[in-house]
Amino acid sequence: MMDEGGLELTESEKFDEKVLSSEEIVVSEAIIMNHSNMIGRTARSLNLRTRFGINLLGVAREGARIHKPPDTVRLKSGDIILIQGVAETISETINQLGCLPLAERGLNIGKPRRLLLSMGIFATSLIVSAIGLLPVQVAFMSAAVWMVLTKLITLKEAYESIDWPIIVLLGSIIPVSQALETTGGAMVIADGILMIALSAPLWLTLMLVIVFTMLLSNIVNNAAAALIMAPIAVEIGVGMGGSIDMFLMSVAIGASCAFLTPIGHQSNTLVMGPGGYHFNDYWKLGLPLSILVAVVATPMILWIWQ
Repeated sequence: MMDEGGLELTESEKFDEKVLSSEEIVVSEAIIMNHSNMIGRTARSLNLRTRFGINLLGVAREGARIHKPPDTVRLKSGDIILIQGVAETISETINQLGCLPLAERGLNIGKPRRLLLSMGIFATSLIVSAIGLLPVQVAFMSAAVWMVLTKLITLKEAYESIDWPIIVLLGSIIPVSQALETTGGAMVIADGILMIALSAPLWLTLMLVIVFTMLLSNIVNNAAAALIMAPIAVEIGVGMGGSIDMFLMSVAIGASCAFLTPIGHQSNTLVMGPGGYHFNDYWKLGLPLSILVAVVATPMILWIWQ
């Protein structure tokens, strides 16, 4: 049986459907590291099921399509393995085998797929929000509720998928953003930028807003950066007598470009370990990319929103 992405699943071992769908049995992905004792050996020779209590369901290898049963494949460093085991011990087993666990992406082996229904609910929420029948937040919240009611996901899965640190961060940063506006802090920062803007062309001011927001989003969460910079951008727009939309769009673009550090966005952090990246690897590619975004976005904003 072949899964998406060239992952060869075993045919030699048939797993009971109740076991596969059990909440105690989970499926996890891991990458084989250089020091792993799995290198050069097969799952059969390692006797993974007896010794470690796990099943090897698939192997993925860059640049190669594997047609052998997974338990007969001689493993190499960098191979991605799909394993099944008990939820309480699978993380410890992965470490014991010298592998690095990959980010969870909701793999469910043995559970029926209801792709059309889930895509239909998601598409409906997009359409009703796009044509203005419902606000975005109401449309997508309704979609989430319908997915629970139609049993596409369970209440437990819905609860676990909530990124609570982000919720707490936004709950904390919104008052900070409001305080910047009500206490005059946003005006002070805006005045500092306006002093430069008075003797500079409009395009340079927009670029300064983009760059300043980019730098901030590489230190704090991008949503927090947008919340902090939005009132400042409004003050700059009012002070220059121009379109506020231009400056708010500059904030939106700048906050979406956290390329310089591994802490600017959770995606940057997730790939740091598996990729073997260091802190300074990010700005080597991120700096040219950030410059490119600023150079391209500035004239586009002027062209569309001026």
